[in-house]
Amino acid sequence: MGKHTRIVLFGNSVILASVGASLRREDRFAVVIVAPPVASPEGLAAMDPDVILFDLENGHPDAAFSLLETRPDLIVLGISPDGNVVRLWSGRQLRELSSKDLENVIEEQLAMRSSK
Repeated sequence: MGKHTRIVLFGNSVILASVGASLRREDRFAVVIVAPPVASPEGLAAMDPDVILFDLENGHPDAAFSLLETRPDLIVLGISPDGNVVRLWSGRQLRELSSKDLENVIEEQLAMRSSK
């Protein structure tokens, strides 16, 4: 069997419990619930998550956002059950962009937004 994707559910809301139950049905996911507060970003980093999910209605987990600085591959998703919205944060870093490169990044993001 291949590598499991480590998903941390940051919080203990009903929506996270429901999402966690669905994700656990998939063999490829290893799901862990972490009830805030986590002692430190280092404590969260020690779990080596691939994905961190949290309930937008319960605030933003600072520890997760601080990991984006050192883990640009980390996926941080906020779920809002009231608005039926999922927000994605990325630590993806782009370096030494020319003006044209920056235009291309903007166009790419706009194209992704309009395709939804």
